[in-house]
Amino acid sequence: MDLLAHWWSALAAWLGAAAGQAGSVAQAGASGLDMAQLLALAGVLGWASGIRLYAVVFLVGMSGWLGWLPLPQGLHVLQHPAMLAASGFMLFVEFFADKIPGLDSLWDLLHSVVRIPAGAALAAGVFGADSGTMGAVAGLLGGSLAATSFATKATTRAAANTSPEPFSNLGLSLLEDGLVVAAVWLATHHPVAFGICLLLVLVLSVLLLVVLFKFLRLLARRLASLFSNTASQGS
Repeated sequence: MDLLAHWWSALAAWLGAAAGQAGSVAQAGASGLDMAQLLALAGVLGWASGIRLYAVVFLVGMSGWLGWLPLPQGLHVLQHPAMLAASGFMLFVEFFADKIPGLDSLWDLLHSVVRIPAGAALAAGVFGADSGTMGAVAGLLGGSLAATSFATKATTRAAANTSPEPFSNLGLSLLEDGLVVAAVWLATHHPVAFGICLLLVLVLSVLLLVVLFKFLRLLARRLASLFSNTASQGS
């Protein structure tokens, strides 16, 4: 753990140095947030967008509006009352839609074209108002994190939907709700600890994707074979 914490702190310092003036300008324009906090904020916006886009937008925006979190200039739009109303309404809709088997996978499919670019845009907004270079880097990483978390979520829920009982689906949905809230809190209060957890989650996500992809591919083959046999018997 100490080694991972050292790596996260070193990454923050390296990015700040690599960006040169951009790093210091970004920090000065971010209401006192240091580079580790900015990285954690960009990371949680990217990662959580792939799971609960509207939740992370609402939580971070509300934190800024209440004065709990000094948002960077590029994210001030999140704390606008109109944005809070829109994201809060969509959060309400998604909370229930995500807990209905079948509808959750359809919801994921519809939002596959929204969550990843939104994660990239939100992460870029952490730095974009002060540094185009850092904004582009953050956007690239944010989009990658959103894609990874979205793929893990969608694949896990598709596998859960193969079970006839609804409780595994409901449990996974509630777990995802809790994970997003916990991730936002951890990123904004303990950025180094969040960085460590994020690295571990990414490794677990890759392993889970490999296992679930094999399971779904095997299931698809069995279903195709079953339909093929049924069609041949019918003819």
